Amino acid sequence: MTAGQHPDSFSSRSTLEVAGTTYDYYRLDAVEGAADLPFSLKVLLENLLRTEDGLNVTADAVRALGGWQADAEPDVEIQFTPGRVVMQDFTGVPCIVDLATMREAVVDLGGDPAKVNPLAPAELVIDHSVIVDSFGTPDSLDSTWPWSTSATASATSSCAGARPPSATSSSCPRASASSTRSTSSASRAA
Repeated sequence: MTAGQHPDSFSSRSTLEVAGTTYDYYRLDAVEGAADLPFSLKVLLENLLRTEDGLNVTADAVRALGGWQADAEPDVEIQFTPGRVVMQDFTGVPCIVDLATMREAVVDLGGDPAKVNPLAPAELVIDHSVIVDSFGTPDSLDSTWPWSTSATASATSSCAGARPPSATSSSCPRASASSTRSTSSASRAA
């Protein structure tokens, strides 16, 4: 079996129709022992069922998780494949720089840089810390706000330049000025 194929070893794949749209999902009750698992392990079990490929995620790993016992010493490593990774700018910018550097190296070797992408969809959220130059006065927010939005725009454009478009990664600036401003005004009034 090659990567990407889904064997559905437990026949857990089902469909649900809601308002004319059909959704695929994986039934936990197809795995013996699933009903007795703590909620957090049920989330992991669903992830294993959904990403089972016979190579990285195997039926044995699914069975091992279904047979989990709280007092037992772990003896099987369980794969977890996130559906999406959200990175805050402090940790995400180095990842974007690493991707850009790897893509440059691939170009230098004559390869296609578009093939260098995160395995799971990744989103970089640019939301820097705000430096407060003025506080405790009626115009404090207005004196801090222009610098704050300018710094966010600068960070967003810098990251966009380092990251070519990809189906598995994106970046977004922080919340709009109106929503952040109303939150800040409420905080200031309190």
